[in-house]
Amino acid sequence: MYSPTPEDWFEGNRARWDERVPIHAASAFYDLDSFRAGKDPLRDFERAEVGDVTGRSLLHLQCHIGLDTLSWARHGAAHVVGLDFSEPAVETARSLAADLGLTPDRAAFVAADVHDAAEAVPDSAYDIVYTGGGALCWLPDLDRWAETAASLVAPGGFLYVAEFHPFTDSLDDETGTRVVHDYFVRDPWVDTTPGTYADLDAPTVHNRSVEWVHPVGEVVTAVAKAGLRVEFLHEHDATLFPRYGTLQRHDDGYYRFPAERPRVPLMYSLKASRPAS
Repeated sequence: MYSPTPEDWFEGNRARWDERVPIHAASAFYDLDSFRAGKDPLRDFERAEVGDVTGRSLLHLQCHIGLDTLSWARHGAAHVVGLDFSEPAVETARSLAADLGLTPDRAAFVAADVHDAAEAVPDSAYDIVYTGGGALCWLPDLDRWAETAASLVAPGGFLYVAEFHPFTDSLDDETGTRVVHDYFVRDPWVDTTPGTYADLDAPTVHNRSVEWVHPVGEVVTAVAKAGLRVEFLHEHDATLFPRYGTLQRHDDGYYRFPAERPRVPLMYSLKASRPAS
């Protein structure tokens, strides 16, 4: 439900993620054994839109346990850095990097609030600053986030965001056919559902989460105000999990609505660059 922001929202969210790290690491959802064996969790549209990363530096903000971060290293990035506010997540990511034979000069991980990234990461600027699905909803102030992210984009580099479309939060969870929530709401969504998307039945103690819906226009405006040039905003008719009961899994691993019903955007991706000079 929507409600005023609890004073301890940050600490509460971090405790929630800390508790879920070992659950995620052991889950079939993340399937770390397959990842270690070479499975690539990056989405095809991300790989196509980011392009060749060979020899480039990449910073992944809000990286969780680092699978996407490490995948960019596998795709040829010369140096990747992952940042997350959960120390257990960062420890797991470091362990995975060691399992893959990636030394800290190739793949490093830092535990810090995303807003402190400029002071916490080892370099002052990166060719690519990346953030993946399910990151922005945990932040109350997108202007502050965009200023931090933009400050870390090197001249000639870019920010790339792949996210779940905020319109999906307006639809009913059962069918995804009815608008039941305000798209422009500013109050946070406070939830107390136990378990986790990676294991719905997992026993958990820290169950309160505080999240925000950020309309696409707010995201684009925040990035532009931070001094980056928006190159594209793409909307996608597929998502990564069965958000609604009517979604169907396709052979490519994405979930989509049945072919007979009208499509709506389920994810979006944005690229914004800093001029070379």
